[in-house]
Amino acid sequence: MMRLAQAPNLVIATLWADMLSGAGFKTTVQRAFAGSIAGQIPPDQALPELWLQDETQCQAARALLHALQHPPERRWACAGCAEVIDGPFDTCWCCGAAAPAAP
Repeated sequence: MMRLAQAPNLVIATLWADMLSGAGFKTTVQRAFAGSIAGQIPPDQALPELWLQDETQCQAARALLHALQHPPERRWACAGCAEVIDGPFDTCWCCGAAAPAAP
């Protein structure tokens, strides 16, 4: 087993672990409840951690984790009303037209 990453909170750690596990990387969350003693130990030691069970998958798991942490930004112009849409939206908030297919 090896430590893959430290997460800012338990929700994010669980989300990352679920995404990695779904992609075939056996991942566990350690220090899940250490936040309750954050004032008694250094704050960085109370953060949850992701641990990978198979060390040979480390590079691929880190690549997927990086992709999860840095999603591509999407910006598109609506064909119906020319409104510029930022973010993960699939429909125009102005006229309701569908987003163009991603390249």
